[in-house]
Amino acid sequence: MIEVVASMARGPVFLAGELMECLITFTNPMSHLSTSATSEMLAWASAQIHCQFHASESRVALPAQGNKQDVQAESDTVLIPSRGERGQCVLDTPPKILFCDLRLDPGESKTYSYSEVVPIDGPPSFRGQAVKYVYKLTIGCQRVNSPIKLLRVPFRVLVLQGMPEPPFPQDEEVSPSNPFLEEEEASRRDARPLERALDMLMVTTSRRCPHMFNITNVRGKVAKFCIFKTVYRLGEDIIGTFNFSEGDIPCLQYSVSLQSEEEIQQQYQRRPGQATSVTGHGRHMESCLHTASSHFSLPIPLNVTPGFSTDTVMLRWRLHFEFVTAQDPMEPPTVLQNQSEVTVWTGAEHVDVDTFSWDLPIKVLPTNPALASYMSHFTGSNSINI
Repeated sequence: MIEVVASMARGPVFLAGELMECLITFTNPMSHLSTSATSEMLAWASAQIHCQFHASESRVALPAQGNKQDVQAESDTVLIPSRGERGQCVLDTPPKILFCDLRLDPGESKTYSYSEVVPIDGPPSFRGQAVKYVYKLTIGCQRVNSPIKLLRVPFRVLVLQGMPEPPFPQDEEVSPSNPFLEEEEASRRDARPLERALDMLMVTTSRRCPHMFNITNVRGKVAKFCIFKTVYRLGEDIIGTFNFSEGDIPCLQYSVSLQSEEEIQQQYQRRPGQATSVTGHGRHMESCLHTASSHFSLPIPLNVTPGFSTDTVMLRWRLHFEFVTAQDPMEPPTVLQNQSEVTVWTGAEHVDVDTFSWDLPIKVLPTNPALASYMSHFTGSNSINI
């Protein structure tokens, strides 16, 4: 028996275009002191990245793929990384041979390093209601005259869409300069594509420009809403404020929900005019009668997928607002200036209300993959016995 352990060097989350490194260890666990211990042999081992696509048949109408055969023959030495997987393989990298004819004595182990650039032209990792994109690193091993054994290590890929490639010229400085650093040290700036993409991401999401909106219904003005920006990174907090003192209609309650919209592209919709799938990722609700101002804070989870678009599906983000307003004016409670007794204000038992909603589109971008790794449900490692 040979134990194979694969472990990614820097967490299970990567940005498209980043170099992924994985250490793969092959061990003969038998002790050399055992009387039955013998050497173990492997004919070869290789590794490659692939992305598996799966769509719900009730929501997505994909073109027929024909009779595609993915069954691995008993003595076949050609690695099919997606063997046994649901859906279809939409992206794979060329396989890299780790070794040929490996011999391990009892208690001996050998470690091989696999590295590959995560393709920049693929979709991000996504598990939606109608469509799924799943990335895996597959290591194939085979003994002589034995079937191939596959070890799969799932990982997550973040894609930065909407940015030019390269994000900006290498000699353009986007990070704030530090006057306390020596000139030589400040000039030694890492110009790798990943670092430049993260710099551009930080600059794009750090720009603040307050956006003001007048919230109105058919009866008049309800409030003024202010949000400080509309472009965010994963893990950031969305903060907005309401000013009800400028409204003519009393607002009894409001709620704000962070939602993603999963829309199947028109040519792949199962039915004409198919509804968009909406998923909630957090909600803030507050009663605000006789309140002059209020605010909310909604965190963007680190484990969600930023907005993206492929030939099959489009993912957008929005803030969904719901307001409950009174149809008639409501006088605030009055407190006399010299009143010594404690008074309790009791609200009306019956109030005629109106409700209305509003959607504000926002843009959600990736974050540093090292930060997203802390909240990933993937471990970045896996093992198998051959």
